[in-house]
Amino acid sequence: MSYFVTGGTGFIGRFLVERLLSRGGTVHLLVRRESEQKFEDLRTHLGASSEALVPVWGDITRHGLVSLEDRQALAGKIDHVFHLAAVYDMTMDDETADRVNVEGTRNVVQFTNALAGPVRLHHVSSVAVAGARYEGRFTEDMFDEGQALDHPYYRTKFESERIVREESTCPYRIYRPGMVVGSSQTGEMDKIDGPYYFFKRIKTIRDRVPKWFPLVGFEGGRMPIAPVDYVAEAIDHISRVDGFDGHVFCLLQTPEPTVAELLQTLLRAAHGPDIATSLDLAAVPGLPVATRVLGQIPFVSNVTRQLSNAIGIPMSIFGYVINRAEFDDANTRRALAGSGIECPPLASYADRLWSYWEMHLDHDYRVSTSAIAKLRDKVVVVTGASSGIGNVLAKKLAVAGATVVLVARTRERLEETARVIADLGGVARVVPCDLSDMDAVDAAVASILADFGHVDVLVNNAGRSIRRSVEESIDRFHDFQRTMQLNYFGAVRMILGFLPSMSERRRGHIVNVSSVGCLANVPRFSAYVASKAALDAFSRCLSPEVRDRNIDVTTVYMPLVRTPMIAPTKIYRYFPTITSEDAADLIIRAMVERPKRVSTTLGVTAEVSYALWPKLNDYILSLGFQMFPSSTRAQAGGNKEADEKPTSEGIAFANLFRGLHW
Repeated sequence: MSYFVTGGTGFIGRFLVERLLSRGGTVHLLVRRESEQKFEDLRTHLGASSEALVPVWGDITRHGLVSLEDRQALAGKIDHVFHLAAVYDMTMDDETADRVNVEGTRNVVQFTNALAGPVRLHHVSSVAVAGARYEGRFTEDMFDEGQALDHPYYRTKFESERIVREESTCPYRIYRPGMVVGSSQTGEMDKIDGPYYFFKRIKTIRDRVPKWFPLVGFEGGRMPIAPVDYVAEAIDHISRVDGFDGHVFCLLQTPEPTVAELLQTLLRAAHGPDIATSLDLAAVPGLPVATRVLGQIPFVSNVTRQLSNAIGIPMSIFGYVINRAEFDDANTRRALAGSGIECPPLASYADRLWSYWEMHLDHDYRVSTSAIAKLRDKVVVVTGASSGIGNVLAKKLAVAGATVVLVARTRERLEETARVIADLGGVARVVPCDLSDMDAVDAAVASILADFGHVDVLVNNAGRSIRRSVEESIDRFHDFQRTMQLNYFGAVRMILGFLPSMSERRRGHIVNVSSVGCLANVPRFSAYVASKAALDAFSRCLSPEVRDRNIDVTTVYMPLVRTPMIAPTKIYRYFPTITSEDAADLIIRAMVERPKRVSTTLGVTAEVSYALWPKLNDYILSLGFQMFPSSTRAQAGGNKEADEKPTSEGIAFANLFRGLHW
């Protein structure tokens, strides 16, 4: 088979091209000269040979698409033309939309018509042909129903589909994806679009609103959503099934989730609070009409644009909130019957979308001018850099201009972080290392010193936490051993490795991320707190020994942070925590000011209180111990629902001592 693809370096296109290449044959990719590097990157990413993936230089806005010589060379050699190139942007202007989406499609149709031999045109349209205000079911067999098309995107997707229907002399098939989101397997996404505009606000809710707080959401229409891998897989399969020429195929989850269902699913993926009830905005008398009318008044339209910029969500996206259209995919299901291909429900992959967004698309990493001044060009080693606090810290350090050495066990996660740092304009070096293996630590230290000659700052952030009472640990001595091995011995071995070069240069900084538990002596964390307290004692002894060599040692007593490390303890979803960003800022403050200790008000209060009234402290801590049961993993045959949700008294108690991990 031989294929010709437009938009092959785009998001859906990359996934489709990969599918086509897996079937053998040749993929001819329409590429603009200015996008040559994108093409080369795609070929490298897919591992495609120059014979399998061939660039054809041209542009869909050019009459004829490509040169006459290339058109003649392709005549009679193409079996399928896939037209994906278009502007998918809810903020587009009319001129751009007409030039690319409408005239571009006409050029592709004329190009396909001129190809000799049997060739089939596959046009990727959109459910946007129904407009933003259609009410009721919009089937795959419906097209021109008198729907309102008052946005450039909706209008030009409708017009481009009309061109295919009316002007194509070749057999054609039309595909109408819904809002395309990231891969259901990896979460991969290329930009902020569709539901992603809400992710930042969901993160703010997750970070600032307690898990137990009942949210009021909003209801409206249904959200036609589909992951990109399903869209590409479905197009590839349907293109090869006989008997479906002239048909339209909707590619989306059916039934589509409502707005409230989508937001609730994303909130759960983010470990945020639940929506207790929803308001149906579309049912508010006059609201849909008022929204449309107000948007056409110049002054009000300007105000709404400013509001849109302030909240980071295009006003056109709000059309989906009151959209009453529903789509079916009967043709798609018939064409996919027996293939095993079906659109997965959002709930089955929302966590992957969220994780990918947090890692790759949420790039709002701010640092102070003082941090930039102190950390620029410094070599900083961060252990535990593959997730949580260490991951966010590494990105912030890169923004500050430091060279960041990423240390953790998993190479793939470190390399992923390094790519994000490169996108931010920073510099990172990946050093995989199991910090509980002393030989591996020595090898990592030697490798880092060989590359850089020195380290300015070492951040011992990696750690293991175990929430289990002593009585539940009677037969689990290995818990104490493995926690001490990583949290204490691994950190000390790293310090001993870098200390000689710091002493020789007569400058350096060691930052140990400890826990507020060392100050408050919280129950159920004997293994964890003991390991952190050991490192704390080691550091207090080391500090006066190296003070005359301008080497500072700082301990950061971190309160409870919402990271993957605490995720298994479900009760913590209802506890007040700080975010990984807040925690990273505490560490950066320590690196800038180089104090002996960094703690919160709660940590200082707990330490003083324990020194003055130890028995009173034991009484209060015992209340917490009784109030918050052990996790189901720690209990032997205990109540499996015990750690799902604390009582109202427990929530109040946790908020009184915010930051402690019980």
